[in-house]
Amino acid sequence: MPAAAHDRRPLDELRPLVPSGRVTTPDGVGVAYYDLGGTGPPLVLAHATGFCAATLAPVARRLADAFRCIALDQRGHGSSDPPAGGSFDWHGFATDVLVLIDHLGLEHPLGVGHSCGGAALLLAEEARPGTFAGLYCFEPVVYPGDVPLAPDGDNPLSVGARRRRASFASRGDALANFSGKTPFDRLDPEVLALYVDNGFAPDTGGTITLRCRPEHESEVYAHALSHDAFARLGAVRCPVTLACGSDTDAFGVEFLSHCAARLDHPTTAVAAGIGHFGPLEDPALVASSVRRALIPRADTPPA
Repeated sequence: MPAAAHDRRPLDELRPLVPSGRVTTPDGVGVAYYDLGGTGPPLVLAHATGFCAATLAPVARRLADAFRCIALDQRGHGSSDPPAGGSFDWHGFATDVLVLIDHLGLEHPLGVGHSCGGAALLLAEEARPGTFAGLYCFEPVVYPGDVPLAPDGDNPLSVGARRRRASFASRGDALANFSGKTPFDRLDPEVLALYVDNGFAPDTGGTITLRCRPEHESEVYAHALSHDAFARLGAVRCPVTLACGSDTDAFGVEFLSHCAARLDHPTTAVAAGIGHFGPLEDPALVASSVRRALIPRADTPPA
């Protein structure tokens, strides 16, 4: 669509990114992905729970001179399908990543994952060691215990997700709502707009509705501490940078140290002035951190 035509559209109209393609997983989930451009080795980006690939586009744009950036909507998010039966075991997110890599024929890509996305990349590397040349995981959700916890649908995040408002009268109403609500009020304005434009679908009558349904997001949180990524960190062959925000209330330095102790090639990084949602709060800062971590790895596949 010509730029002039785009500019004439109403401000309340969603302006979503168009997926570059879709791939179907062995368990029948259709996964949308986005080639965000760039020149260099492939870099796979995986988003946090409740968000979507487009919210990492501002980070990807700042890395386009060094990497070919490819992001995916994880199952149940964005334009991807939910799994049959609504089962959100987190190994499914790793499957989404691996199927995308195979579909595109990526050889030893690098990876950037935020929160759930960071855990997905680690689980993918554990399932198939040697897949990645290097990983950058910003506060990956990895319970630091050898025995995973049982799924818990009554944890505060699951309960809160079920209560999430699913529909708004318009794009403008959604933006106004999130702009004044924690943690969305800390997001970079471009990221917030990308979340609304890509995390919601238009309905008849002009309303918009969450693509990641509240009951699905709740199930993702219910299973967040029920995967075995921590117990299998020794299988990760590639260098891993574990990053956190200095202002985080979630997975900070002490947590990262537990994971780093299990890895063969760990590095830790602390980004000043941001919290758990760091890649969405300050894309430029996090892109700089990614650049420092991964550019030395770009031409060094795992042994």
